[in-house]
Amino acid sequence: MKVAVFSAKPYDREYLHAANVAEGHQLDFFDVPLDTDTVGLAAGHGAVCIFVNDVADAAVLNELRAGGTSLVALRCTGFNNVDLGAAASLGMKVVRVVTYSPNSVAEHAVALLLAVNRKIHRAYNRTRDFNFSLDGLMGFDFCGKTVAVVGTGKIGRVFARIMLGFGCEVIGYDAFPTPEFEALGGRYAQPGEIGASADIISLHCPLTPQTYHIIDADALARAKPGALLVNTSRGGLLDTEAAIDALQNRQLGGLALDVYEQEADLFFRDLSSTIVADDVMQRLVSFPNVIVTGHQAFLTREAVSTICQTTLRSVTEFESGLALTNEIKA
Repeated sequence: MKVAVFSAKPYDREYLHAANVAEGHQLDFFDVPLDTDTVGLAAGHGAVCIFVNDVADAAVLNELRAGGTSLVALRCTGFNNVDLGAAASLGMKVVRVVTYSPNSVAEHAVALLLAVNRKIHRAYNRTRDFNFSLDGLMGFDFCGKTVAVVGTGKIGRVFARIMLGFGCEVIGYDAFPTPEFEALGGRYAQPGEIGASADIISLHCPLTPQTYHIIDADALARAKPGALLVNTSRGGLLDTEAAIDALQNRQLGGLALDVYEQEADLFFRDLSSTIVADDVMQRLVSFPNVIVTGHQAFLTREAVSTICQTTLRSVTEFESGLALTNEIKA
């Protein structure tokens, strides 16, 4: 099957080629993201393979369908960038990678948390200038602290297990509680408890209309002063402007982000020789207690390999007329 792969980076090409040995599809790679300006590149392809910041709204899907595309294959778990209702009305199928390596994202969240707490980023820059002063690098022990996990799915549970290993008390919030979370040793929080007692808050829920800005100005105002906040899920979960205000008034003790509300205009490209016009990002990175990485939490060999294998297997299922294991329906 002819597959147009959008937002294709070198690692995408390498791992998709490796996975395709077993599947035998024709993969055409495009560095650009899928949107209204680039959708014409997919003409004549039965499937498109897209990533987190590609646009598959109604307008794009209509043009894809007119060009012969009948399958949208997301090489990620989240699907907030796809208009599922429009896809269904056009008779298009949508598949995703339901699970790849929850360890990769959870471990990156912990890495960010350790770095922002112990000021690793600041220490690294200092020692490169042979400045070995310890002033301003004080952190706190994780042991005995309360960690709130917002979203207790597979990734949230792996993160919880790691934090329990540090000796933390782990409390959770999820619209759909699971006994697996409690079996690990976590417990679900009582109303208001996260804001009152959490020293650390980590976001692991999908972006939906219900979770958009789940952490807003009100939530931050209720947070324990000095709490650390980590987001490795989707940028829209956090009201970034409100987080900046909370950093400025020291309500937030630190912020670690692998995702960002407006990341589509920034992430997955080298902008080091340009003037970045995003004032919100400029303000974020100016804080000494903020760490931003460019949506790399998924980026491990194990995770990318599984993502590519699962995605191409879904294409094969579709081409063969089989039931789609990882189909998303409106």
